[in-house]
Amino acid sequence: MSPASRSPSRRLLLAGALAAVSAAVTGCSSDSEAASSGGSKRLRIGYFAFPSGDLIVKNRKLLEKALPDHKISWIKFDSGASVNQAFLGKSLDIAALGSSPFARGVSGSSPIPYKVAWILDVAGENEALVARKKTGITDVAGLRGKKIATPFASTSHYSLLAALESAGLKPSDVQLIDLQPQPILAAWQRGDIDAAYVWLPTLDELRATGTQLTSSKEIGAAGKPTLDLAVVSDELIARDPAAIDAWRKAEAEALRLLKSDPDGSVKAVAAELGISAEDAAAQLKQGVFLTPEQVVSADWLGTEGSPGKLLTYVSDTAAFLAEQKQIDAAPSQDAVRKAFYSKGLSDVLQ
Repeated sequence: MSPASRSPSRRLLLAGALAAVSAAVTGCSSDSEAASSGGSKRLRIGYFAFPSGDLIVKNRKLLEKALPDHKISWIKFDSGASVNQAFLGKSLDIAALGSSPFARGVSGSSPIPYKVAWILDVAGENEALVARKKTGITDVAGLRGKKIATPFASTSHYSLLAALESAGLKPSDVQLIDLQPQPILAAWQRGDIDAAYVWLPTLDELRATGTQLTSSKEIGAAGKPTLDLAVVSDELIARDPAAIDAWRKAEAEALRLLKSDPDGSVKAVAAELGISAEDAAAQLKQGVFLTPEQVVSADWLGTEGSPGKLLTYVSDTAAFLAEQKQIDAAPSQDAVRKAFYSKGLSDVLQ
């Protein structure tokens, strides 16, 4: 990245993001055609380079073993906004997606045709707001008039807005800059921004020269939790529900491995992220990983016909985004409920 003296404009950033999405859509077009033409069965899975059970499923090829007759394609994304665009482009079947971009996706008169089908993790200390030490800022209120970067339409963006509101600040009281994680790090190193709300592994690099002001764990405890969900396309639900069952079981196995085989889980995550086992272990400790039993409980996703508290969390997130004028209007709770796919969910416990 060139050492420009100022951050790139939102227009340039948006153009770059849309170009990246277009490339992803183009690259997956043959998979889409094959999946709908009666050829070999294929699954296009979007994931983040972020410590979670998803990386264990990918590294250990749990899904490939469960579905030997399917061609599995793993596609890396940087943020939920890009995932939403890819679903609109019909280039994904399954993907990781934060609860805030999911709330955006199911809002409006033409919601994205997907449904939440699993919970990957609950945001904890793995997403946080950090100020550069050189600014001398030690609390959120001290950010008034400062430049803060975050990936717009992400869980970090949502949590940042919540943190500002709690500190008595409006978005207009600061300078919000839309940047993806790697550009955030570059802007931080150049001194172009004063603070950033972002996730691992970029977050740990910022902490080395920054002061943490709050985290998603704290914001969640105060009533605005964020989660990393997994969504499936409506087309896949209609075409290949058995593949969704197999995928859920693979994700459930990964959650169990995080508890029963921590060393093996660390090795898998380290391999996928290209980091040391020590760093992978430290990053995993910052997340909150549910057991499969907790995922399907009334406290979280729930089961078919009986949605859990996630319904309230997503509805509240959408209402907050509408209040902050990030979306035109919040969907009704019934509309959010219809965006849950719980059929066969309890089978993962068997």
